[in-house]
Amino acid sequence: MEDVVVLNGYTAIKDALVDRSELFASRPQVYFLDLITGNGKDMAAVRWGPGFRQRKRFAYTVLKNLGMKVGRGSMEGHIREEANCLCSRMAEYKGQPFDFAHDVTVTFANVICSMMFGKRYDYGDETFQELKKAIDAVVIGLAAGQVISVFPFLRFVPGVNRVATDMFQHVLKLHHVLWEEISRHREHLDRKNPRDFLDFCLLEVDQQDKVEGLTEENVMYMAMDLILAGTETTAGTLLWALLYITQNPAIQQKVHEELDAVIGVSLPTLSHRSQLPYVNACLLETMRIRTVVPFALPHATTQDVKVREFHIPKGTQVILNLYSLHVDPTYWPDPERFDPERFLDAEGNIINKPESFMPFAGGRRVCLGEKLARMELFLFFSTLLQSFTFRTPEGTPPPNTDYVLGLTWSPRPFQVCATPR
Repeated sequence: MEDVVVLNGYTAIKDALVDRSELFASRPQVYFLDLITGNGKDMAAVRWGPGFRQRKRFAYTVLKNLGMKVGRGSMEGHIREEANCLCSRMAEYKGQPFDFAHDVTVTFANVICSMMFGKRYDYGDETFQELKKAIDAVVIGLAAGQVISVFPFLRFVPGVNRVATDMFQHVLKLHHVLWEEISRHREHLDRKNPRDFLDFCLLEVDQQDKVEGLTEENVMYMAMDLILAGTETTAGTLLWALLYITQNPAIQQKVHEELDAVIGVSLPTLSHRSQLPYVNACLLETMRIRTVVPFALPHATTQDVKVREFHIPKGTQVILNLYSLHVDPTYWPDPERFDPERFLDAEGNIINKPESFMPFAGGRRVCLGEKLARMELFLFFSTLLQSFTFRTPEGTPPPNTDYVLGLTWSPRPFQVCATPR
């Protein structure tokens, strides 16, 4: 058994994530997390040190080169194309009830997969169906198997170890897909014109310029990090946003009015973002009320540290309860009520950085893809609301806010009707 410290509330979490970030910037040994990351051969679970800093800096630079930015060379055009594909897909349901979780997940996966290995998937693609099933199983298994992370010897006990056995099989499926892509990229690598994340990584494996000792195995695990993080979290956030919009027709009406006044009949672009404060407020309120990764990934202290009157030894696992920030009534009165106007000032302008709000965590371990996620969420949400009115199917109650808690916090399956505007 070992000690685990849970930090709650804005003061304690800001101290650890922002003010003294480096002191809380490592990762603990956690059986399941180490299982899917090759014991820290990736980027998310690697322990604190030069290896982490080099991998993160390199990955961020590559993603920026591939379009994780606003302006020239941005991924905006590709994201807008995917948004149009999603609208076309929704139009096929002709206003009939449907559960669009799969379609939304494919859409976000196509953005990250195009950056990772230069390909997109059709909505019915069999390979993606298997990939999605594996991603879901890993995300849920990480939470369901906590007892084995606490007592690793239970992985040898038949029955009890089923979660670990099943998850490991799905991890192997993800590995298989990624190794196939690495092999294909190695075979067709153009050293003068790298096309995607794997190309840039394979060049670095050969050159060893920026990341000391980088191997193809590191590349595989880093790519898996980005696909897991870049699919489940953003797709879950958009699903929550559409659920709350469907549940609150008056708020949806305000979104439509703002979109019509600012954009008219055309489709949204990132240049419209500053002109659509209410649309942005809806997304921020979604991230507040349903923090998709409520406890982040576990941190560990890099040296002995004191938090208030508590002494925390070096290497102690620290869990950051981000959810506690977002439902604190001191900062968020009536926190279970969906109210986008919390994020608007008296003049109706967006409040971008309110206190007690860290949906992407912060500090040294802040989410690497935050900028991309914000671009995607704005473009997908605004395009869908510009194109459709979402309502509850006739004769059924509005979707409720019950959730499925795995590594991420996802809505339970629900159906809506999307009527073209």
